[in-house]
Parts: sequence; structure tokens; C-alpha cells
Amino acid sequence: MPDPVAYEITTHDTGETILVLSGRLDLNRFGALSPLIKSLFDSYKPSQLNVDMTGINYIDSSGALFIVKLEDEAMARSVPFSIHGLSKEKMGILDLIDREALDAPSLATKERALNVVEQVGNASISATRDIYDIVSFCGELVYELVRSARHIRKVRWGDVVSYMKKVGVDGLPIVGLISFLLGLIMAFMSSLQLKQFGANIYVASLVAVAMIRELGPIMTAIIVAGRSGSAFAAEIGTMKVNEEVDALTTMGFSPIRFLTIPKVIASLLTVPVLTIFSIIFAIMGGLIVGVVGLNLTIFTYIQQTIKAIAIFDVVSGIIKSLVFAMTISAIGCQRGFKVRGGAEAVGNATTSAVVTSIFLIIVIDSAFAIILHYIR
Repeated sequence: MPDPVAYEITTHDTGETILVLSGRLDLNRFGALSPLIKSLFDSYKPSQLNVDMTGINYIDSSGALFIVKLEDEAMARSVPFSIHGLSKEKMGILDLIDREALDAPSLATKERALNVVEQVGNASISATRDIYDIVSFCGELVYELVRSARHIRKVRWGDVVSYMKKVGVDGLPIVGLISFLLGLIMAFMSSLQLKQFGANIYVASLVAVAMIRELGPIMTAIIVAGRSGSAFAAEIGTMKVNEEVDALTTMGFSPIRFLTIPKVIASLLTVPVLTIFSIIFAIMGGLIVGVVGLNLTIFTYIQQTIKAIAIFDVVSGIIKSLVFAMTISAIGCQRGFKVRGGAEAVGNATTSAVVTSIFLIIVIDSAFAIILHYIR
């Protein structure tokens, strides 16, 4: 900690005020002395200000800046100002301060508030560039997938198995729990209405159809996007920050082939399986409500569920999950490759990967709903 600032203020009946400074007038004391400039003039209202610096044994450019600001304040208030007690060497420090530079306006450009039209324009340009980047990355990814299919032995299957564990095995507990609770809630809420019409048996059909056609694939995809899509973006983003991706390129490896292909293949293999488990757990949740709350037998509930299930619905659900898996893994990796900067950029890329994946999942599911309606 720096020594306390030593100063003394005396006033005379004539209105003359004397500021006596002693010790070191340097950067460590500049912060403590700065408030003195205003308070000196506001509290004492001097008609003349004299600064006695005889006791100053050291002064640097920060101390000189304090004296200059004190003099400028005196001039602004039309108060005569004088300094005495400094040697020629220390007075030379005061000459280092460029008064014209202090008074000159800042060269930094001031940010102007954008109007609505400009904000919309900037957002449109940013969205267009983002779409271009995504399409370009997907084109490279498709090329690498075709190349990997033709040279199957060159695929890094060890990494594929590792990512299958991370996406599938590690994600199964949370997918199963959420799906189980979702099926339980759906069955319970629908039973409250169907009881009034004596249609308890249709609770099984409602849960099965809703989960197989829509909720199973989309809920599984959203959970995978939050768990694995963000992990993909963070992993590649961190490698980008640490220049590991550049090292791969320097060594002649394709970053997309080396880093993205194993993640995409693992997602394509595991997300459909997770979707099937999600549907099964949801049906189990509905089964508990049917048996405990609706007095249905296990056999009756399962039989009604089987009657409600169509092969077309199961196949379309699996196809949805494959498209969702491709989308999640591709967006996660693409956001990771776009990272520029440090830890904050990695965090932004991770957030963007999750948000973009969920948005595209909803859009793709909407497109599937329209297409399947006409195909069915």
C-alpha cells in the first residue's frame, strides 16, 4: 500500500489559499489527490491559489498531470494560480504534459445509436451470412461423409464408439426420466377429460400416438442438442482457440473429416435408438397412470397401445430422429469451427449451437408434419 498523501491547506483573510504538498507525488497518490481539485475550490472558494511544493521529493508524470489539472481548474474559475518550491529538474517534468493533447477531442469514433431500419438491415445481413456459413459447412460435410462411405476403413471408429457412449449411453438416463414423466403427465391430464365420457381406454392410444409421431423424436432431439450439441461446439471451439485445428490442417488432416465425421456418425447411430427408448419410457409412464388411476389391466393397456401404433408412424419417427441427429451434430461442429477469440467466444458458440439446433429442430418438425400429412 502507498504512503498516505501529505498535504495541508491554509487560508488568509485576503482570500489567498495556500496548498502545501510534501512527500512523493506519483501515480500511487494520483487517485487520492484527484478529488482534492474540486473540493479545494468548492469548500475554500479561494481568490488566489498558491501551491507550495518545497516538500516534494519525487514527482512523476502522474503528479505533473495533477498539477496541470489543478491549474486548469483555477483558470476555469478565474482564480490566479502560482507554483513555487520546485527545482528546475522537477519543473521539467511539468513540461512533459502536452496541454494541447489534453484539450484535443478524442480520436476514438463514437458509437451512434442505430435506428430501427439499420438494426433490421444489420440483423438481415448477419442472418444471411449465417445461413451461407451453415450451407457451405453442410456441403463440405456431405462431401466428407460420401468420401468416408467410400473409404470406410479410414473412419476413426474408436472415436465413433467413444461419442456413441457420450451421446447415447450417458444421455439415456435423462432421456428416459424426462420421457417417463412426460408420458405420466400426458396420461394423467388426458384421463381427467376422458373419464367424463367413459373413454379411459383411449389414454393408451393418445400417449402412444403423441410420442411416436411427435413428442418422442422432438423431445429426444432437444435433449441431445442441449447435452451433446453444446459439447461438440465447446470441444471444437476450445481446439480452435488453442490452435489445435490449425495444427491438424498444417499436418495435412482435414478438420471436418478428423473431428466432425465421428461425431456425426455417432449421432446418426444413437439418436434413433434414444428415440425408441424415449417412446418406451413414455408408454411405461402412461401405463402406471392407466393401471393405478384408471383401473386398466397391463394387458389391456398394452393391447390398446399396439392397436394405435402404425408401422408408418414408427418409420417416420425414426427418419425424423435421423434428420434431427444430423442437424444437431452438424450445427454443433459448425459453431465450434467459427470460434474466434477466447473463453467468451467458446461460451457464445456453445449457446448459439443449442439455440440454433432447437430452432432448426422445430422448423424441420413442422416441415415433416406437413409432408407426412399428405403422404399419409
